[in-house]
Amino acid sequence: MPRPLRVAIVGSGPAGIYAADALLKSDVAAEPGVSIDIFERMPAPFGLIRYGVAPDHPRIKGIITALHQVLDKPQIRLFGNVDYGTDLHLDDLRAFYDGVIFATGAMADRALSVPGIDLDGSYGAADFVSWYDGHPDVPRTWPLEAEKVAVLGVGNVALDVARVLAKTADELLPTEIPPNVYEGLKANKAVEIHVFGRRGPAQAKFSPMELRELDHSPNIEVIVDPEDIDYDEGSIATRRGNKQADMVAKTLENWAIRDTGDRPHKLFLHFFESPVEILGEDGKVVGLRTERTELDGTGNVKGTGTFKDWDVSAVYRAVGYLSDKLPKLPWDIDSGTVPDQGGRVIQETGEHLRSTYVTGWIRRGPVGLIGHTKGDANETVANLLDDYANGRLHTPASPGPEAVDAFLAERGIRFTTWDGWYRLDAAEKALGEPQGRERVKIVEREDMLRASGA
Repeated sequence: MPRPLRVAIVGSGPAGIYAADALLKSDVAAEPGVSIDIFERMPAPFGLIRYGVAPDHPRIKGIITALHQVLDKPQIRLFGNVDYGTDLHLDDLRAFYDGVIFATGAMADRALSVPGIDLDGSYGAADFVSWYDGHPDVPRTWPLEAEKVAVLGVGNVALDVARVLAKTADELLPTEIPPNVYEGLKANKAVEIHVFGRRGPAQAKFSPMELRELDHSPNIEVIVDPEDIDYDEGSIATRRGNKQADMVAKTLENWAIRDTGDRPHKLFLHFFESPVEILGEDGKVVGLRTERTELDGTGNVKGTGTFKDWDVSAVYRAVGYLSDKLPKLPWDIDSGTVPDQGGRVIQETGEHLRSTYVTGWIRRGPVGLIGHTKGDANETVANLLDDYANGRLHTPASPGPEAVDAFLAERGIRFTTWDGWYRLDAAEKALGEPQGRERVKIVEREDMLRASGA
């Protein structure tokens, strides 16, 4: 009797779980069956949904409910706290699986090469997000001394950073933030946040709902300069062809024409300001210099030669995420992705690295919403199944699931399981209950392992 198709997925965020779901919905799942092991370097699953989404966004965290239903399936096993490249390698995975799908996402900040970027008080947004989301591998404290702060970038991460900096700690207390984050935000001195984009309102990458949410806080006054509302032919075409861009532009227009209110924290959205230097004294940030830009007719911008210095003492760059290079896989250093064709990993020779696949941000870079991730996973899995049907996958030496357990035991690797997630989930909810909160996130890795029964 033929054995089930054995597949390893590295990464338990949406990309990895959608790939598992696509495998479970395939014809192969019915006969001869599929057997999927998901490896995750964190003790808990869900990737950026747990460690990259702002705590005051429960709507997006609701996606976890759908992901939960997939991981509940008996054909799937979760191995948490297992790090690819440290605890196990590609050759190890090849010994146990017919195919391997990498779905590792992106957690680091993309570089921004402007003078002063390394000054004390210049931060990457991804590091700040990891701190307020209770990531176990980052420091427990964050310096929040600056009264005036700049955020560089006009995407949803920039909005998250600006919103968390502008809100009060008590506004965020009903969420799942851990005690160290609440105490840190209570000491936050920021009362003026400036968000900078080098292009115009039509080119902003905010999603409409995220943008509108900025205005819902009783403590945040959102301010847009009427002079920043400008469109050229390219911008008008963008608005006509993209409903979301049009909705964002309309929201910004409405904010630009209203009177400024008296909410205590001011959040300015600036357009046509390109950061050229972070200004410093004695190694610390004391300001930001921008060059005014103007539209060139196509929706792009050019510099005007007019510069302005802004009085800020902290700068957060939110100019995109970057994936970590994966050992033993080819790598495109410019895009920070694994080269692929339809999800098949492609070597420098142009040949498919046999039985090896990618999906999600490690495949196409940190762009697009969660819906794009599902289509990505479907394509990758379809090509893996095509290779399976045509005999192009290699044959593992030890395809039995018990061989993986024996391997991890032999290496002395403490791993968490799907049942362990249920225990951790219950422990976090129990911490929140006395305070009337849904949960309080457990931060320390050791505490997570203990709560999971690793």
